[in-house]
Amino acid sequence: ICLIAHVTATTMPHEDAECRKGSAPNIHDPATRGLSVVVPSYNEENRLPLMMDEALDYLEKRQKQDPSFTYEVIVVNDGSKDQTAKVAEEYCKKYGSDKVRVISLERNRGKGGAVRTGVFSSRGKTILMADADGATKFADIEKVEEGLKNLRPWPEGMAISCGSRAHLEKDSIAKRSYFRTLLMYGFHFLVWFLCVKEIRDTQCGFKLLTREAALQTFSNLHIERW
Repeated sequence: ICLIAHVTATTMPHEDAECRKGSAPNIHDPATRGLSVVVPSYNEENRLPLMMDEALDYLEKRQKQDPSFTYEVIVVNDGSKDQTAKVAEEYCKKYGSDKVRVISLERNRGKGGAVRTGVFSSRGKTILMADADGATKFADIEKVEEGLKNLRPWPEGMAISCGSRAHLEKDSIAKRSYFRTLLMYGFHFLVWFLCVKEIRDTQCGFKLLTREAALQTFSNLHIERW
């Protein structure tokens, strides 16, 4: 079973023909940007502007301070039924298609499929997953960059740095109902018990990957949903 999974994963097509018009960059190509930010978005017309304003303000200031720093933001519209694509395209017009790109999927594939589509179209040496709801302050990318740096030497260039909001858990619990808090702890226990024991906050959507790690990780992704 493992052998079949490996073979089918590495031979999966890395192009989503239905979501692009014309040719697009590919993760198999050499990196031409310092950072790619992949933003999966489903019905996010209201929250996306706040996140994009904060992210692009930070990225533009950083580029002015360090002209060698280059970036791109890839908004993956995951078959939204609202005006998410239109909102994202406004940023493309404002900052230029070289810095902001919009990929629209014809049907909803789920967060996994949306992130994978953005990753396979990225041009960055490092690739950041960032949620459209802006739950994580974008300037905190410096913390995950430091975490990635501290992992050196990277085996075959592969490393992943995961953001975490676990230290804010007490504040968030105060705003939740008892039932939701119980569900949260139950879900966290199942994830810890059945899947991942080394990462405390698996649900934080703020993760930084080297290009090599992103290729290996998303080439082996079979489940595209949440």
